[in-house]
Amino acid sequence: MPLHRLDIFDPQRFDADLAALSAGRPTGPRPPAETLALFQSTLRAGRAALKQQYLDSAPVQDIVSAHAWLVDQLLTRVWDLYQHLASGCGSMALAAVGGYGRGELYPASDVDLLILLEKRAHTSAREFARALLNFLWDMGLEVGHSVRTLRDCVRESKKDITVATNLMEARHLSGDPALFNAMQAVTGAPKIWPSKKFFAAKWQEQIKRHHHFDDTAYNLEPNIKEGPGGLRDIQMIAWVTQRHFGTSTLHDLVALEFLSEGEYRSLTRGRHLLSQLRCGIHYLAGHREDRLLFDYQVSLAAHMGYVNQPDSLAVEQFMKHYYRTVKELALLNEILLQHFQEAILSSGRKRLRPINRRFQARDDFLEVTRRNVFEKSPYAILEMFLVLEQHAELKGVRAQTIRLLRENLHRVDNHFRQDIACRSLFMEILRQPQGITHALRRMNAYGVLAAYIPAFGHIVGQMQHDLFHVYTVDEHTLFVVRNLRRFTVPEYQHEFPLASRLIQHLVKPERLYLAGMFHDIAKGRGGDHSTLGEKEARTFCERHGLSEYDTRFVSWLVRNHLVMSWTAQRQDIMDPGVVLEFAQKVGDQEHLDNLYLLTVADMRGTSPTVWNVWKDRLLSQLHAATTRVLRRGFAKPIDLEERISDLKQEALSVLAEKNVDLELVHRHWARMESDYFPRHDADALAWHAEKISTTAAADLPLVAARFHPGAGGTEFLVFTPDRDDLFAVITGGFDRLNLSIMDARIHTTGFGFALDTFVVLDHAGKPVMEPAHLAELEAALRTQLLKPQPGRDPRSARMPRVLRHFPIATRVSFATAPNGQQTMMEVIAQDRPGLLYQVALALQHCRARLVTAKVATYGERAEDIFYIVDRDGQIISDSERQACLDTGIRERLDPQSLPLGDSARRGGEVIEI
Repeated sequence: MPLHRLDIFDPQRFDADLAALSAGRPTGPRPPAETLALFQSTLRAGRAALKQQYLDSAPVQDIVSAHAWLVDQLLTRVWDLYQHLASGCGSMALAAVGGYGRGELYPASDVDLLILLEKRAHTSAREFARALLNFLWDMGLEVGHSVRTLRDCVRESKKDITVATNLMEARHLSGDPALFNAMQAVTGAPKIWPSKKFFAAKWQEQIKRHHHFDDTAYNLEPNIKEGPGGLRDIQMIAWVTQRHFGTSTLHDLVALEFLSEGEYRSLTRGRHLLSQLRCGIHYLAGHREDRLLFDYQVSLAAHMGYVNQPDSLAVEQFMKHYYRTVKELALLNEILLQHFQEAILSSGRKRLRPINRRFQARDDFLEVTRRNVFEKSPYAILEMFLVLEQHAELKGVRAQTIRLLRENLHRVDNHFRQDIACRSLFMEILRQPQGITHALRRMNAYGVLAAYIPAFGHIVGQMQHDLFHVYTVDEHTLFVVRNLRRFTVPEYQHEFPLASRLIQHLVKPERLYLAGMFHDIAKGRGGDHSTLGEKEARTFCERHGLSEYDTRFVSWLVRNHLVMSWTAQRQDIMDPGVVLEFAQKVGDQEHLDNLYLLTVADMRGTSPTVWNVWKDRLLSQLHAATTRVLRRGFAKPIDLEERISDLKQEALSVLAEKNVDLELVHRHWARMESDYFPRHDADALAWHAEKISTTAAADLPLVAARFHPGAGGTEFLVFTPDRDDLFAVITGGFDRLNLSIMDARIHTTGFGFALDTFVVLDHAGKPVMEPAHLAELEAALRTQLLKPQPGRDPRSARMPRVLRHFPIATRVSFATAPNGQQTMMEVIAQDRPGLLYQVALALQHCRARLVTAKVATYGERAEDIFYIVDRDGQIISDSERQACLDTGIRERLDPQSLPLGDSARRGGEVIEI
């Protein structure tokens, strides 16, 4: 519906009300109360009317311009009210700057003002400015201001391009127009920041800004103003064209042939969506906020008409629309920046270098030799990316060539995909020694990947409404391929030595890259994406001429890309039976190495916070153990006695260098049951023996901590007389120390002692390494054993904001462990501080003992595995005991019991704007 400004503010009525006030005009710096009240109520009423117009679907550009107009009307009247303080100040002017200067004012944006003085500010000018600004703040405006002379404007603009940019958008509100015009003249392009220098600085500013957001707009909570493809990118285009070409609107770029009419419409549609979202976020937040937080996504999706579908949530559809929009805006930004680079920065004769009949380099940018290249030779669409890989000196693709490619994307049809030349080109792109990641990213940005692999098109902009998957599926996929390629780069070998060593020996790395591209290609369809992805991968490989073995190999990797992660994080990989079963599933070293590389790349590409030293250790341990099984052969079972003997000999070799009394070590080992030894490596056994054999009985309980690079975290050893509540006491201590348990191994001896080991990380997911800090933690945990204190009450520990929007009902399930000797209890719950402590309390209450715990967190979701027995060491199979555990854990962990603020309680519900 159209927006009527008189519904927002009636100037005649307001002026009449102001004139009717007795003593309405201030005589000093403070206004009469009734005058201030009139301005306050008018501003509130106008803003309320604007909000209603937004809810009634008025065009968002009308909303922000009407808001600016409303503030204009009030500001000019306030300026007039305070003219009695302006005597002696000389000529002055009031100007709107920044976004407000453009005539756009979002609901909670600052009102940026410039009070322009003809001469240096003195006491009367300072008093005038102070009184004026105090009134504006009391009125309810968030004001950003500066008080400057013409000379100040010139000096500050030269020093700071941000100041110069703000003044470019200045708009006269009141006061001396001649003074305002003089300011524009002395700060314009001919005087300071000539367009060439201005563009170079703004370009670097954008690069730096994009780096701050990891060069991607595909974040879970994107910044719609400052992020890549955001409003700031559009504004930057407008600033540069205004500075260099003197344009007044973005449509002027069509006449300059920098944009086609269709591209201009895409640009304005994208700007409209971002403006609509920013407006809605401000209304929801009640303050200035430019991040599309989880707090607002569900509500905005509902406001824009999205509804849940059987295979996708409304919020996922909404965010997919958003991501695809900013992807298009980012591409238009790239096209325009390159046009500007040629028009503004380039000078002299263009350097032209032929590459082949279809492509040439112009000033180190790739372009087609003729406008009809893609029409006459459609395969050149793929060839272009191969040329970029083979010519590392090229900086990119010329804007006109990008535009021609996009105009010819319709040629990537079934006939194109079946063309042997096109299939060969695509595989050749994946076989190049360099540039694969950049080529695939460009292919995705230009829409070529989605056109050539239609299944890939379905995942472009596809998000999953959780905290584990930080990026959209297409962005995650390209991150995985990038991670795989990174393993091949010598400069990064120190990051993943094992992965870097393994990838050097791969016979056909392109098979691994294909598996990376297809591992999540069926996300969002419903059903098992691994199985569906396997079918897509097989079809693609068969069509692209891969051998039957290679086709099966890629398909197997896609089908099983989660198996190694699942085994390492959810099963006891110190159990030989678990490793043997995994080895049988893998089959040979080639499959194992490729699966390990894909798993590491996949986990690292999911989120910057998912990967840690503990997961690194789990996967490398599983790879090493499986390699030993493959070398020995499946038919030769592990001799447990031989394995224990080997472990002891290795441990003794370690202890021999530490001047430890080996007789005490043997005495300690003689008291330990045989099932203790295979659950630890030789280095850990040596450490345990050293600490225990050198500790006097009077110094018990023993608590020792160390950081060992191979452990994947900080290791704790607890050796103490056993007690029923011991696990709860220890986990309560770790909880109070704000340490997260990654792994727990509990061994109860036959002589009444407990030998428990833990691997922990701090609150940032890092191991504790400093000796002084380790000593403090040892002392604190020992005190906890001697004088137990409860862990934190989950009702008093507030959850992080983002977790509150993903409530997960606690689920507990039971199964017999693969070794048949323990019960495997799986707990799926909302991740939160003290989770393991609450489980420990339930175990104690239900008279169950922990043998091993495997902790895994997937964003907001904790999926922990507990290997448990009853107090007699038997599996827990009776339904009564299992029901006790199920009820006890759910009562302690259900989201309803957690302290959530009002916004948290809304969860995934729609919030009224």
